[in-house]
Amino acid sequence: MSKTIKVALAGAGAFGIKHLDGIKNIDGVEVVSLISRDLDKTKAVAAKYGIGHVTTDLNDSLALPEVDAVILCTPTQMHAAQTIACLKAGKHVQVEIPLCDVLKEGEQVLEVQKQTGLVAMCGHTRRFNPSHQWVHKKVKAGEFNIQQMDVQTYFFRRTNMNALGQPRSWTDHLLWHHAAHTVDLFAYQSGSPIVKANAVQGPIHPTLGIAMDMSIQLKAANGAICTLSLSFNNDGPLGTFFRYIGDTGTYIARYDDLVNGKEEKIDVSKVDVSMNGIELQDREFFAAIREGREPNSSIAQVLPCYQVLHQLEQQLA
Repeated sequence: MSKTIKVALAGAGAFGIKHLDGIKNIDGVEVVSLISRDLDKTKAVAAKYGIGHVTTDLNDSLALPEVDAVILCTPTQMHAAQTIACLKAGKHVQVEIPLCDVLKEGEQVLEVQKQTGLVAMCGHTRRFNPSHQWVHKKVKAGEFNIQQMDVQTYFFRRTNMNALGQPRSWTDHLLWHHAAHTVDLFAYQSGSPIVKANAVQGPIHPTLGIAMDMSIQLKAANGAICTLSLSFNNDGPLGTFFRYIGDTGTYIARYDDLVNGKEEKIDVSKVDVSMNGIELQDREFFAAIREGREPNSSIAQVLPCYQVLHQLEQQLA
């Protein structure tokens, strides 16, 4: 494919904006349609980014013959069904994490992807962050073997709000969303499937109906282990912090920053063409479309993560 890839983007909230900012830096790609619930806000975002078509209905965008691909930044509960709708409409699709919050729905997505042969990937951004890429390259080169990962995912969200601090119409989930990042990354970085998983959770929030605190233990087939702590009750510092403990060193990743165990900064600026994980994720999506290949973070590659999350959900129930 040599022509411009034309994209419809669903979701003009916090993550939709991140994708729009990333795509601005990618040649040969144009966002031609923007979909979101609030028409006035969507029009304002579309005007800022020069997007000609605006709608509140994904089907309107799927009906546009010029649309080659769709990026879904919509509420979790819509992800699987919308991904299937895009594939059945003949569009390549990238869906933001998580792929689903019901395993059966994720399995259905993979079935449809196999039937269509289209590019379908999920936004497991940690695979693309330069800090984690740097560690991954060390592992692949045989220079570092992970013994343990200790991960903290901490937010302060005692009310239902998004990453911009704005009220949100749907409920986020520590297990199906935030744990998905680490469960997938642990298997990806260790190069070994997860064979054992345990979880405990704190009290259920009276109105949100979800646990606000959770602890997860994982073990890979090669013996590596992972301990993950998650909280919506933590009043700073906020974010996700990864400690890689290995046979030849210790590394701590804080988003796109990486230090060793002595807190000495490691330069990851030359790992990839950008320091923006979302942009790198989008670059992989469009490159896979052009090259007719399976992308990193394809539905097939990430589905084992959701199988583990399903097992953990059964435990917690």
